[in-house]
Amino acid sequence: MFYHDRELQYKVRVDKPNPQFAKLLQQAIGGIEGEIRVCLQFLFQAWNSRGPMKYRDMLLNTGTEEISHIEMLATAVCLNLEGSSSVLKDEMAASNPMISAVMGGKDPRHILSAGLGAMASDANGVPFNGSWVVSSGNLAADMHANVMAEATGRVLATRLYEMTDDSGMKDMLSFLIARDTMHQNQWLAVLEELGPGTHPIPNTFSQEKENQTVNYTFFTTNIDRQDPTMARGRWSEGPSIDGKGTFRQEPAAPIGGIPNLGPPDKETHAQREQMVNSDGSFIEKVKDIIAG
Repeated sequence: MFYHDRELQYKVRVDKPNPQFAKLLQQAIGGIEGEIRVCLQFLFQAWNSRGPMKYRDMLLNTGTEEISHIEMLATAVCLNLEGSSSVLKDEMAASNPMISAVMGGKDPRHILSAGLGAMASDANGVPFNGSWVVSSGNLAADMHANVMAEATGRVLATRLYEMTDDSGMKDMLSFLIARDTMHQNQWLAVLEELGPGTHPIPNTFSQEKENQTVNYTFFTTNIDRQDPTMARGRWSEGPSIDGKGTFRQEPAAPIGGIPNLGPPDKETHAQREQMVNSDGSFIEKVKDIIAG
């Protein structure tokens, strides 16, 4: 069950409405780096959580907080759009069709679809995509996905911070950036708590079943194999990060042979010229296929 409070988690104020910045803020709402993504990601991970209840509770707390961040950003969009309706209409009347389509960097759907409000879409007006939500059922894998989501979200928020001179917007973004800092550390803390045996993920699969000749080998696929320093680093030599192997580097080589696929099924209606075996001989039933 969810409850709501009429007050925002943090004050949102705009010194001077800016419809262009409202459009940019949409990325922080419905973009791949946005708050809808992390909100649903953490909540689905919580709802799907099996195991110690503390992880489910933690995810529920943070996913619910992210709803508050969506609320703050939606409020910021609304405040930045106040009074812009008449301005946009004047621009449209004074410009040619090409310019009016662009609207000087503003999003006409903020008027046409949302009545000067925020939308569940990104800065280009593309609706939020649920396929961005990661909830694998593996706690460690999900924590890595959460670190990435918070990291890219923080990158976006810092870019938005640099793109505005509005002190109110900078203040709000400063709060959101700080929460991203906490959440990055939060997910990393879970991984630390899970311990050194977390990797490789999943740690419930026996490594004895994996190919032992390539499980810690870095393959170089560059055609120039003469440069011994190319692509060398921590990942190519020395003990592996999980402490269960030793990194080594070697040139990639094809060892799988040439694939040999069977002839087309007659019901797929390939061409007659395709109805041959890989050795070039016609299939025995080709006459029946052609006759049919």
